[in-house]
Amino acid sequence: MITVSGLIFALYLALSAAVFDALSLNRYEAPGSESLQVRTALAERFGTGSPNIAVLVTSDSDVDDPDVAAVGKEVTALLAGFPGIGAARSYWTPGAPESLAGRDGTTALVLAWAPGDADLVRGEVLPALDAAIHRQFDDASIRLTLGGADEVFRTVAEQARADFLRAEMIVVPLVLGLLWLVYRRFRVAAATLAVGLYSVAGTLAILRLVSAFTDISTFAANIALVMGIGLGVDYGLFMTYRFREELRRGSDPEQATKDAMRSAGRTILFSGATVAASLAVLFVFPLPFLSSFAYAGIAVVLTAILGSTVFLPAVLRLLGTRVLRRNEGATAVDAGGWARLASRVMRRPVAFGALGLVLLIALGAPAVATEFGAPDDRLLRAGQPVRDMYDTIREEFEAEDADAVYIVAESATDAQIGRFALDVSLVDGIVRVDSATGSFENGALVESAGADRERFRDGDAAYLTALPTSDRLSSDPGGLIADVRGVDHAFPALVGGYPAELVDYRAAVLERLPVVLLLILVVTFVLLFLMTGSVVAPLKASVLNLLSLSVMFGVLVWGFQEGALAPLLGFTPTGVIEPSIPLLMFCVAYGLSMDYEVFLLARIKEDYDLTGDPRASVVRGIGRSAPLIGAAALTLGTSFLVYATSEVTFLQQLGVGMALAVLVDATVIRGILLPAFMRLAGRANWWAPAPMRRLHARIGWHEAVPSAREFQSPA
Repeated sequence: MITVSGLIFALYLALSAAVFDALSLNRYEAPGSESLQVRTALAERFGTGSPNIAVLVTSDSDVDDPDVAAVGKEVTALLAGFPGIGAARSYWTPGAPESLAGRDGTTALVLAWAPGDADLVRGEVLPALDAAIHRQFDDASIRLTLGGADEVFRTVAEQARADFLRAEMIVVPLVLGLLWLVYRRFRVAAATLAVGLYSVAGTLAILRLVSAFTDISTFAANIALVMGIGLGVDYGLFMTYRFREELRRGSDPEQATKDAMRSAGRTILFSGATVAASLAVLFVFPLPFLSSFAYAGIAVVLTAILGSTVFLPAVLRLLGTRVLRRNEGATAVDAGGWARLASRVMRRPVAFGALGLVLLIALGAPAVATEFGAPDDRLLRAGQPVRDMYDTIREEFEAEDADAVYIVAESATDAQIGRFALDVSLVDGIVRVDSATGSFENGALVESAGADRERFRDGDAAYLTALPTSDRLSSDPGGLIADVRGVDHAFPALVGGYPAELVDYRAAVLERLPVVLLLILVVTFVLLFLMTGSVVAPLKASVLNLLSLSVMFGVLVWGFQEGALAPLLGFTPTGVIEPSIPLLMFCVAYGLSMDYEVFLLARIKEDYDLTGDPRASVVRGIGRSAPLIGAAALTLGTSFLVYATSEVTFLQQLGVGMALAVLVDATVIRGILLPAFMRLAGRANWWAPAPMRRLHARIGWHEAVPSAREFQSPA
């Protein structure tokens, strides 16, 4: 079996070798949204679109200086004729607006539109363009910086890839060291870590195969690393702990392997089902970025289960009694502080429960101030060229033309378009509206249509551009787009452009959020009911998990949205949080919380079925499981926390938030609130109405009752 597992692992490595080349660079876009309809119409009917490429020209002299202007025109011509770019214009284009130059006169913009998906633009066009710019222009007094939305997220993806490799170099030896501290046996620690590496390689291989049929985000690889090692090590710990228990009870290695597979193997399968179900709900979103994490999460679960129930038992069978600590022998090991803590909590459940609730509520309170918003270049740390470019634009430019709102009108006369453009120019935060009938500012025509009138027209269809101020766009993009869409018009009109695409993406995420919450609660309730036969235990688990996750969201708001962690982690707070990352974190953290819940409930229920003692079974179950859960949480939390060193803000959010959620769940939730609740509920913990008891008797999970000798100690 070890040989077969080794061959499978080699196949995984071969398939995953070029996984990054197969993964996609997704944009923030909602399929079928109004803004995407505008993008399609602009490209197909007018041969244009929102500028997704920009070059900032910075000079030691004025941008109107002949030498600077000559370079600006050359850059514009380079972009206009570059393969893969559909159109380009700049401050030096005849008739260009003054907003394309900075206030101090030393900076100006060249804007371009490149059609095609993100993989084409970010993977081929931008790298070639960047090389061409640096090859063709080398005047030290005139500096050129490549930017645009696609360049920002190309840089983010490259940084995330670099962070993946760095995290891998840190996580592997760190987890190995932690596992040695747990086992005090190097070979056992290495075997458990091998399960995690097996899961990572297997997940990347599966993502490589799935990417042949659908888009998979490059950021799924980052999830594969931390979840693969974390969940693989979790399941490896659980299998190894159970194997060691059987050896201490006097079983020979062969029988210990069978007994561990009988109990721990089934629990691992059940736990994996809850984690996979929690992540599968991300398929509710028709957004490739989020569905990528569903594929990654399910693949992690499958490969972690395979490694821990096939490869690891074979290794443990070969190691035999060498998995025990030296001089441990066949005597049971006292569970120590965890069992004593559980016993103390159960003697005063109200006091300890109230203390735990107050602590969690206080830590989670900032979550009520959550503000969701769109991501921008400030995902990157200052010092990245594209980030510094946009810092300059925010400081020097009244507005950025690349963020213009595009409006496509059908069956509209020039008179109707003129009236509509005038009304849009009166919207708070709109600097200028350009149309086939001219340019409007503050409800007045400031420039009649010139020679470029026809570029706004295609038969009876036309488009307009509305340029927003940087202040309104950064503070209230949703309100801005809503105001523009609310302007009366006597013809069919659709509102799009890059700001609208981000707003529509956020709306697509938030409008499906209640469905996701309901699904994840229902699915995990059903799975826990099938395991326990109780309706109380699943409800209790859901409440405790939500309390644990409130802490995670509270820290996200306090630490990242409000910026309290910025001095420590080096990011720039924007006052908002991009919604898909907290949603991803919720699904992952909820699944992992249920993972620990399954481990605990399996041992408590096993004891309760044998003894019928609702109090002692909790103490003994926690005594046996808490050391395992503590070790698993420490390794998993450490794996996530490595991403706090990332130079991409939402990877820092993922690392800090998930590490905190895992550690709080394994300590405050499982060590204090769970025993307090179960003490107060007593035998009602395992209650279900008669019809559901009969249903569980037919289709539920029924573990074989162990012998009484297994419960002589909480070890």
